[in-house]
Amino acid sequence: MGIFVFLPLVLPLSAWPVARLAELHLHPRTATRLLTAVAVVMAVCSTLCLALLMVVGTAQLPGNPLPDGWSDPEVRAAVPYDGIAGRAAIPALGAVATACCHALWRHRRVTRRARRALTGLRGRRVVVLPDGTPYAYALPGGRGRIVVTTALLAGLGPAERRALFAHERAHLAARHHRHLLALGLAARANPFLRPLRSAVLYTAERWADEEAAHAVGDRRVVARAIGRAALLTPAAPTPAPPTLPALAAAGPVPRRVAALLAPAPAVRRWPPVSTAVGAAAWGAAAGALVSAMSSANSAVTLFLVLNAATSL
Repeated sequence: MGIFVFLPLVLPLSAWPVARLAELHLHPRTATRLLTAVAVVMAVCSTLCLALLMVVGTAQLPGNPLPDGWSDPEVRAAVPYDGIAGRAAIPALGAVATACCHALWRHRRVTRRARRALTGLRGRRVVVLPDGTPYAYALPGGRGRIVVTTALLAGLGPAERRALFAHERAHLAARHHRHLLALGLAARANPFLRPLRSAVLYTAERWADEEAAHAVGDRRVVARAIGRAALLTPAAPTPAPPTLPALAAAGPVPRRVAALLAPAPAVRRWPPVSTAVGAAAWGAAAGALVSAMSSANSAVTLFLVLNAATSL
């Protein structure tokens, strides 16, 4: 396996350039899908890398939970050994598992709490809560629901309200909560992927902004709705679940407004390699591919070594 087993741990650094360039130059839909795919692949590979290091590094330790057929000293001697990395991989893998389980539990808890709060209002896709705190968010599940408070609606004009609902419907239609959850788990599996999570928080909102602008037919109305919602939303956390997309809760609002006041971005599924963003995107995709190949090579190599050793 050699040093290649360590590559998936550091290759996520290769995706950093595309995170910033994707925000600025790619269509938000393309950027969201690209960054989510790259982050998930790299997170899975880095976690597999930790698991392989744990097996390799602890293969010669007494009490190692290897199968009975691998307990022979000759088998253990045949396994590539790196005690320092193996011992370090044990707490690292435990920390990753704990962080991901906690993130899933928290997401499930806040989503269930939000659904329980709307138990008596079943059958309504749009729920207006009599609350003095202005906020709105898209709640997935079934056909999805849009939750908005009277305080926010009171601060928006009729056209801006249409933009608000179009924005939240876009979140539900594109299932942006899945992208955000996947990026949240990936960032916990490998901290080097946190810039990609921050980028997707922004591009998912921009994707919904563009869909709302298309539905309303006026980009300035959507920009005005986002700006007013941001001014109305308090600095303190709102009751909206943090893992769910909201109108003015994610992404730099001035950048989103400026993007809506500019011409609509070109819909291009993949940028040409001759451009800076194209080179970065291809580089991130190549990094994800190399990470996957490295993880697969290390896993197959370890399996073949153990398989051959058990026949001794």
